[in-house]
Amino acid sequence: MPTTANRPRPTRIDELPPFPEGWYLIATREAIEKKKLIEKTWMGDEIVAWCDETGQICVAEAFCPHLGSHLGPSVGGRVRDGCLVCPFHGFTFDTTGQCVSTPNAPAPKAARLKLYPTREILGMVFAWWGVGGRPPQWDLPDEPAAGAKWSRVHHTTLRFRGHPQETTENSVDVEHLEYTHGYHDVEPTAELSVDGAYLRSCFDFKSAQRVAGLFDIVADVSAIVHVHGLGYSLVEFHEKKIGMRSRLWVLSTPVDDTFVELTLATQVREIRKPGQFITGLGFLPVSLRHRLMARLVLSEERRYVKQDVVIWDRKRYQSPPRLSRTDGPIGKYRLYCRQFYPELRAQAGSARRIG
Repeated sequence: MPTTANRPRPTRIDELPPFPEGWYLIATREAIEKKKLIEKTWMGDEIVAWCDETGQICVAEAFCPHLGSHLGPSVGGRVRDGCLVCPFHGFTFDTTGQCVSTPNAPAPKAARLKLYPTREILGMVFAWWGVGGRPPQWDLPDEPAAGAKWSRVHHTTLRFRGHPQETTENSVDVEHLEYTHGYHDVEPTAELSVDGAYLRSCFDFKSAQRVAGLFDIVADVSAIVHVHGLGYSLVEFHEKKIGMRSRLWVLSTPVDDTFVELTLATQVREIRKPGQFITGLGFLPVSLRHRLMARLVLSEERRYVKQDVVIWDRKRYQSPPRLSRTDGPIGKYRLYCRQFYPELRAQAGSARRIG
């Protein structure tokens, strides 16, 4: 049987452009500071990212404007005194992208790296990808309050064939929560709302399961999903029986025109009275309970997403979809998504003028 790596990709109907305009995850600050210099394929582009001595993070195209050398560590690029040094001729760039020195001549003023605008939220670094190099058309939300009562943010990443529009569509596809993931009593609690690049979806659900073979969880949950473009979704969960709150970021980033990397990041607010919600946790110290629950929540979310990956890896984009009465606001979601493909809007405008 073909593996994911060599299986032919299904033919799509009305193929979506692979890179919707928006903000997409680069890496965590921790990963960038640890590695000093990272390189990756992101949105079909080769990029590098590093941090200077003041903490400023730079995300740049991975090619030197001098003679085109790749600047990544795999080729010999390195960071020295907070600046990126090209492995070919030693041209040195600061985090503004400007060449600040060369080994044997004054730095040419015209030598500048192509930079991507960045934003950081709780240690997660995002960069803006605009069609044709367009500047940011909207901003990401403010960083949510954290503090001592919240766990640190835990992360896990999956890579598979997919598209961020289809992964984000799960935010409004409440019907699949019951059929695919085994939730029950799934009910929307507010009408889907859209304000520019921001989409909000609200629903309740119940679930009963054993986690990691250790704890029984019976949950009665309210979820609010905040979508800011197709690369940034934040789900706020409230377990109503004991008031447990958690956050889940679902960050879908195209690698190229076939694969995406889906990063799940989660935070849990401390639980002081676990009661019957999680049998067996009451004896643990609050701090340990805090860390353990964050890891368990992430493990469970990864398990759920892997159920979706099986579908995403083999599906095609169906346009128009043949919807039933219980499918919810998928049509409204797809209208929302059109704003992230300015090239399609331009093509439609040209076609109308020609017609």
